[in-house]
Amino acid sequence: MRQDQEDPYQRRSAQVYPAADRAGSGSVASPRAVLYDAVLLDRDGTLIEDVPYNGDPEKVRPVPGARAALDRLRAAGLRLAVVTNQSGLARGYFTGEQMRAVHARVEELLGRFDAWLVCRHDDADGCDCRKPAPGLVYAAARELGTTPSRCVLVGDIGRDVGAAMAAGAAGVLVPTPMTRPEEVAAAGWVATDLPAAVAEILRRQQAVQPSTPPTEPVRTALVVRSDSAGDVLVTGPAIRAVAAGAERVVLLCGPRGRAAADLLPGVDEIIEHPLPWIDPTPGPVDPEAMRSLSAQLGVVGADQAVVFTSFHQSALPLALLLRMAGIDRIAAISDDYPGSLLDIRHRVPVGVPEPERALSLAAAAGHRLPDGDEPVLRLRRDAVPPRPADLGDAGYVVLHPGSAASSRACPPEVATRIVGALADAGHRVLVTGGPDERAVTARVAAAGGTDLGGRTDLAGLAAIVADAGAVVVGNTGPAHLAAAAGVPVVSLFAPTVPFGQWGPYRVPTVRLGDAAAVCRDTRAASCPVPGHPCLSGVDPGDVVDALRTLAVSGGGGR
Repeated sequence: MRQDQEDPYQRRSAQVYPAADRAGSGSVASPRAVLYDAVLLDRDGTLIEDVPYNGDPEKVRPVPGARAALDRLRAAGLRLAVVTNQSGLARGYFTGEQMRAVHARVEELLGRFDAWLVCRHDDADGCDCRKPAPGLVYAAARELGTTPSRCVLVGDIGRDVGAAMAAGAAGVLVPTPMTRPEEVAAAGWVATDLPAAVAEILRRQQAVQPSTPPTEPVRTALVVRSDSAGDVLVTGPAIRAVAAGAERVVLLCGPRGRAAADLLPGVDEIIEHPLPWIDPTPGPVDPEAMRSLSAQLGVVGADQAVVFTSFHQSALPLALLLRMAGIDRIAAISDDYPGSLLDIRHRVPVGVPEPERALSLAAAAGHRLPDGDEPVLRLRRDAVPPRPADLGDAGYVVLHPGSAASSRACPPEVATRIVGALADAGHRVLVTGGPDERAVTARVAAAGGTDLGGRTDLAGLAAIVADAGAVVVGNTGPAHLAAAAGVPVVSLFAPTVPFGQWGPYRVPTVRLGDAAAVCRDTRAASCPVPGHPCLSGVDPGDVVDALRTLAVSGGGGR
């Protein structure tokens, strides 16, 4: 069917596989395409000074700058809720009436909150609301009429961040002297104090909203994301934003990302070409190939080019080719001086999640997601085949031990023990991997799973992931497939790259592994430390517990 005969809404962001908000509260979110509707705040150590088991309103002392910071959030239209563990109630250290008096004093000093959510239990009670369990976050989202993915939780310890992640919300850690170093290392977003956290929340919220639309209509937009499948997937929301403001979108990608490009809504045509300044193992630069690419890009007839890159890559070599191809309006993120190569030189602070980083570039180029399109990863429904019938009912656990970068792969012996523990806990486990990983998947699956190594392409893997109860995976493409399907993730995340930038985006997640390992932030493709210590110490029992936190039960059949 020709493009002009299609319903453009169906052709683009409406094609979702299957429902990106499936793990949310079920409430109807605002139709506005914003990152956040609400900010959830821990009480003790975050809003007020931590006085253990305090039942006395006279001991309430706000942290410095709290009232002004909260008023900034209110002025921006964000709803506020307090989510707090108060085990002192269960232990009898104070009464409910005393607690309410403390909360009244907090509101007297800091202003009204839209909701208070309190866990009254102790750790031994085994409730689903005591942080790091996600129950308070789900309850707050329901109370505020939104979904967890549109909430950000600010807290001072790892329990707060863990609760946020397990619900699919963003988590901001504001450390105090009581915060453990390992909690700081594991947090994806760290702020120095509450006012700094609020300032960054508002900056990120504003960054994805264009200040002005393009000065001229965009008939054809060229978007570029030349990297691996996972990189292409996380750029999806930004590409949809460009597609919402352009009549035609052409995507330039590399061979490693082509399969993912075929899954993205909003893309009308694809040009596949390797870029030697992006590929991890490039051959020599071929001048003739570069001239051919420039000529091919010139034929596209783009009114505008938006060049998406990772934080460590340069857009300038391609910008030069685009200029040579006759493209007059080029936007990219560049810390390096671009001269006349860019019309829009955008900058993004370190630590922003890659999907938001790309969305902010699209906004700088004048594009935003249409109302009703959540800023989440999505796949085209018509690009994902039916799941093989021989895999049985949905609800299984997918374990994907491999990665194109061996530094981010789960050690086979650890993956094998995880499969055994999951099987013993009653989970049906499917072990997935590429054709070159069949030996590993066979070894791992032998502990009690079903070996699917080499049986699927990326689209077929997406179909399998979409029907999973959860995915256990490292920092690699299937984690982003899970995020696109709204499937919870147990993230075996090697810290070679920042978790805050590359962790599963806006989907319930539990992170495991040593976040402070010596490989941290090295960007190493091969493990630089003997024994792979960041993941070799993962306890299979912790994976089982993580699934319980994510409300993924066993008993699905084996």
